[in-house]
Amino acid sequence: MDSEKKVLMGMTLAELKSAVKEMGMPQFTASQIAQWLYQRHVGSIDEMTNISKANREKLKEQYEVGAMEPIDCQKSKDGTIKYLFPVRIADKYVETVYIPDNDRATLCVSCQVGCKMNCLFCQTGKQGFEGNLTAADILNQIYALPERDTLTNIVFMGQGEPMDNLDAVLRATEILTADYGWAWSPRRITVSSVGIRNKLRRFLNESECHVAISMHSPLPEQRQTLMPAEKQMGIEEVVGLLRQYDFSHQRRCSFEYICFGGLNDTPMHAREIVKLLQGLECRVNLIRFHEIPDVDLPGSDEKRMEALRDYLTAHGVFTTIRASRGQDILAACGLLSTAAKNEKRINERYGRKKGSRGYHARRY
Repeated sequence: MDSEKKVLMGMTLAELKSAVKEMGMPQFTASQIAQWLYQRHVGSIDEMTNISKANREKLKEQYEVGAMEPIDCQKSKDGTIKYLFPVRIADKYVETVYIPDNDRATLCVSCQVGCKMNCLFCQTGKQGFEGNLTAADILNQIYALPERDTLTNIVFMGQGEPMDNLDAVLRATEILTADYGWAWSPRRITVSSVGIRNKLRRFLNESECHVAISMHSPLPEQRQTLMPAEKQMGIEEVVGLLRQYDFSHQRRCSFEYICFGGLNDTPMHAREIVKLLQGLECRVNLIRFHEIPDVDLPGSDEKRMEALRDYLTAHGVFTTIRASRGQDILAACGLLSTAAKNEKRINERYGRKKGSRGYHARRY
């Protein structure tokens, strides 16, 4: 791959039109390129056979498709697969999780290398922030996925805070849902957030995708001890903003709630959740806590989680307990990380020497 070339993947139709105009090609060539990229998922410009050979050669002088295959994968005993993808940040990688479930298949994609939010219970936060993914990096997790054609849903719940990389996330979801792109319904895509002032409002205004808010406690002071982001945009402000939008039809609002035994799963917390969410069309997903190193938090047992679920549901808040998937390969909620352990694995697997540019996955 020529690092000087620009990447077609991640370009909107408007951008493709501008590009072909600059190269002196007919404007309809942009629609042809979009179809080859986002509907036929070609690996090279040479495969775009309804574009003249002369124009393909001209296109190849400046651009490449930009697909990069995963360089590693791990398969869980429950069928979950975790992939390691290279990104366009030198020597950085992200993890992506494929979760098959009967006739459904969900892909959990990442939007950043590491994360700035530093939530107490999350391994990604312990990694620190190492860079934003481009829209091409985000889409490549789908484009180059071996199981791509089986996907029914995509969730932005992997590494990183989507609202902290909002432009790239909006660009990726536009391409996924546009007629010229994947043409998916936005109802097949869920974007998560801890809640970031101005960014969350912009997402709600500019996207029709579902939104999932990381709550983890209805009490502001306690939530701040778990999630420093509470200081910037508190859960009460987040819920107040959500009340300004209509979630009574197809678009869904949900709250993610990791349960910590005796800490946030008590009857008092149940009452406060009901009070906080009263009148808001939403659902709550209860999540088991998956232990991470150097964090002394207890996980709730099944009985306490069921009691919390039953109380919330009985008081008008539809609540489910999310099945834990991929825990044996560190693919479950809060366990994703591409810190030093992944660097070591990549070095060992590909024989990379210290100071080298590193292994590069096959690109097109």
